[in-house]
Amino acid sequence: MDKSDIVNEDIREISCEIEDISHNLEDKTVLLAGGAGFLGKYMISTFDHLNKNLLKKPCNLIVLDNFITGLRENVPESENITLIKHDISEEFKTDENIDYIIHAASLASPVFYNKFKLETINAGFLGTRNLLELAKVKNLKNFLFFSSSEVYGNPLPEFIPTKEDYFGHVSCNGPRACYDESKRIGETLCVSYGDIHDIPIKIVRPFNIYGPGMRLDDGRVMANFVVAAIEGKKIPLYRRGNQTRTFGYVSDATAGWFKALLSNEKERVFNIGNDDQEIKMKHLAELVLGLVGNKSSAIEYVEDTTSVYRDNVDPDRRCPDLTKSRELLNYKAKTNLVYGVKKFIGWVEEELDNRRKGLEDKT
Repeated sequence: MDKSDIVNEDIREISCEIEDISHNLEDKTVLLAGGAGFLGKYMISTFDHLNKNLLKKPCNLIVLDNFITGLRENVPESENITLIKHDISEEFKTDENIDYIIHAASLASPVFYNKFKLETINAGFLGTRNLLELAKVKNLKNFLFFSSSEVYGNPLPEFIPTKEDYFGHVSCNGPRACYDESKRIGETLCVSYGDIHDIPIKIVRPFNIYGPGMRLDDGRVMANFVVAAIEGKKIPLYRRGNQTRTFGYVSDATAGWFKALLSNEKERVFNIGNDDQEIKMKHLAELVLGLVGNKSSAIEYVEDTTSVYRDNVDPDRRCPDLTKSRELLNYKAKTNLVYGVKKFIGWVEEELDNRRKGLEDKT
């Protein structure tokens, strides 16, 4: 298990939430692309916990990652977990019988997808096509594609909360396009292969998922705010902090991924996140400041340096309609914002302390 008590508690909660469906994984083989990333870390830890505590016959997990942003330490190799360094923009072949494919390989942070634009497009387009080509020759029970709430772009006010049937208000050549459009074409590929080759497809659209396991240099709002507050630095706010978001805690979301993966529903597309406590970014910054309690930190209004946070590009609001996920997947967002942020702060403090100790040990 993970060294962090916070993460271990989360994994136990996920396992309890999916206990009634976990038997579907017994003696199965799962291919997970992008397993060394934030979301992959929690999935791998959950597979590991299920193998050790619930499954009569273990599930075998093959993890692929090219480590552009994924961290090798996120993948604890074992008898039932195999890690292969591989870029899914290149064809992947295996003689193993594959029961489930999970495509979670992407660069979801503006910091990274602006640095690796073509790699981001390749993961969504070529990577998705390559994994679907593999799916054609395997007798899959489900192919799970990690899309994004970014496919909705900047929704018009009348489409918030946003349902899965909203077509989106997205720029195909703006500063977010390499990520947004890679997810949109990924969805199109999944649906097309599903229709033509009878591959069972499930697509999840995460809405601002946060929690332990995020890279501290991730660049997304929750990591930015919490690290800055702990270190006594300025918390950067773009556009005066008037944008609103809802935030889904990673353990709730991970249970949702598994429920989609193991679902026999004919519906393909599901929002996953939290539809409660929509909050302005300036109020989130104030919440983080209050919970951290570091008086050296303060809010600073800044100009966007990457162009992804400017007006007409950065979504004004982001809030999911979770009706379909609740009714068809029995998905529940249990963690309220304050409790989730407290847990995340506790984990970040642990991480920063471990890094300091590691530097001291080297000197």
